[in-house]
Amino acid sequence: MAVFVEVARLRSLAAAARSLGISRAAVSKQILALETKLDARLLHRSTRELSLTDAGAAFLDPCIATLEQAREAARAVTPQGDELAGPLRIQAPSSFGSVWLADALARFSLQHPRLVPSLHVDDALLDPIRHGFDLTIRVGGIPDTHGLSLRRLAPCRGVLCASPGYLEKWGMPAAPEDLVRHRCLHFSHLPDGAHWHLNRGKERRTVKANVVMAANNGLVLHQAALRGVGIVYSTTFLAWRALLDGTLAPVLREWALPLNDLSALYPASRRPSPKVRALIDFLVAEYQPVPPWDRPLLSLLQRGA
Repeated sequence: MAVFVEVARLRSLAAAARSLGISRAAVSKQILALETKLDARLLHRSTRELSLTDAGAAFLDPCIATLEQAREAARAVTPQGDELAGPLRIQAPSSFGSVWLADALARFSLQHPRLVPSLHVDDALLDPIRHGFDLTIRVGGIPDTHGLSLRRLAPCRGVLCASPGYLEKWGMPAAPEDLVRHRCLHFSHLPDGAHWHLNRGKERRTVKANVVMAANNGLVLHQAALRGVGIVYSTTFLAWRALLDGTLAPVLREWALPLNDLSALYPASRRPSPKVRALIDFLVAEYQPVPPWDRPLLSLLQRGA
């Protein structure tokens, strides 16, 4: 079952063999033995790719849960002491993972030198169960949490901002409707496309932004905004320093963007391991009640809160 889960995660017999430290032939033999015992074909095999059959897809999640229960049973009878050790696979959005989580994870690792964290940064909404992540960090909307437990780490504030040079040339928008005449930098993972939602108290406005540049990575758009390309839909965890030093200026400060959450997700079928619990607790202590990127901006944000 462990071999099958690794093959399903990596979609490759050879890659699973390398990960498990055994031969490709041994992996193939284990899969064939499992299929024979189950009397079901688990994998579609071809020279180009490997994929799960319907039976394989149905078998995968119970396998993952069973293996985790076996690991829990082993932990219950194995002296662990207070030291965290072993691999810890984490996935996070590219921008947040690079700018904030990388530093926090480095400091967490110094406290637990026997821990071996592996951070995968990717803005795609990868399924943490199927991709074998112990912990997934997500920002903003989470369309499907089926099979996942969630813990809120921090608020995540959106902010519209532009360089002083851009605003000098194009002017400062006075109302949300003015955005249709401005050059807008759009984060392509926003759930409603280029429709930007703003609110001021109970007043709500939705504007279709005039997009002149889009990207699936916030750092790309942040750099474009610094160069004066347009008004960027960003987050305070990316823009805070530029807002403080004046290289970016807030736009429509009296209007707030939707407030999202920074969340930690892990499979609901598993009781989180001590190392996962420890990292989540560490991040909660780091980012609550006010995250470090928002603390210097409190006075600046109050007008748009």
